[in-house]
Amino acid sequence: MKILITGLAGFAGSNIASELMSLQPSISILGFDNFSRQGCERNIDILRNTNIKIIRGDIRSQSDVEALPNVDWVIDCAATPSVLAGLDGQSSSRQLMEHNLIGTINILEYCKKHKAGLILLSTSRVYSATELADLPVKTINDRYELQQSEFSGISEKGISENFPTSAPISLYGASKLASETLIMEYGKSFDFPVWINRCGVLAGAGQFGKADQGIFSYWIHSFREKSPLKYIGFNGTGHQLRDAMHPKDLVPLLSQQIMEPDSEAPKIVNLGGGIDNSMSLKELSNWCEERFGRNEIISSDEVRPMDAPWIVMDSTNAQNAWNWHVEIKIEDILNEIAQHAEENPTWLRMCN
Repeated sequence: MKILITGLAGFAGSNIASELMSLQPSISILGFDNFSRQGCERNIDILRNTNIKIIRGDIRSQSDVEALPNVDWVIDCAATPSVLAGLDGQSSSRQLMEHNLIGTINILEYCKKHKAGLILLSTSRVYSATELADLPVKTINDRYELQQSEFSGISEKGISENFPTSAPISLYGASKLASETLIMEYGKSFDFPVWINRCGVLAGAGQFGKADQGIFSYWIHSFREKSPLKYIGFNGTGHQLRDAMHPKDLVPLLSQQIMEPDSEAPKIVNLGGGIDNSMSLKELSNWCEERFGRNEIISSDEVRPMDAPWIVMDSTNAQNAWNWHVEIKIEDILNEIAQHAEENPTWLRMCN
């Protein structure tokens, strides 16, 4: 079994590759990345000690993708992952679409040619930003809790696959939703297996934390370094809530999807830490203060585009279809990040 992992040098790709090798030592993994993200060299150095073959290339380049050798499956982890991408001045809207949509088209043409299966790591941000922003919440013990809602596709368990995906959803979300649609069409039209996994917030040691992505890593590293932090929006309270999932928890599911390409399981599933693995920024600050001591946190009335007070993924369909659930608890994820922060005191400067 030969597997191609795009975005190998990133946080998700590198963790999935190393864990997949541990779980399925008989497989052969080929990694593909353009190494553009600052700090990714550390992930590559770690992976060089494995049997993973690493190829430098760009999924935006048709010729780079066409030159790849034949494989049985592609796990697509390559993306510009920020909900503010194309809006924040750090990257252009065209760059975003070239990475997340044109790259998908190139991978799909590759899968069509080689009859390779495709697994996409998609995102919770395909769901309607307007309806997420309007979710009824109230503050309970330093965090927002969801109140009874008339929105379809949401419950106390979280957001299900039936939640609306109507625009606006952000340029980032639109690029991923368009990719999902193309993947379903290509798989059906050209007869190769596809799976789409809509992931919530991924977190763990070695993540390139930024305020708009990798928020758990960013917050913990910043707290340890005593860098000023800011609660943005929601009256500057820090009560906005997210769930967290370690990328290693994805691998048992990915293995099943690879080994059972003809399964009757839903082609699109949500994957996330769930309500038991959720935490507000205020709760995260309290946790950090116990570990690292006090730090300055500013309250701001600034409103961040496409922000939401409460995002928790309901993974019931994945649990029912694949018997999948998270194993790594949020406390263990936070401790792993904190230990990494203590061992790498200049991490934020290196990867930002």
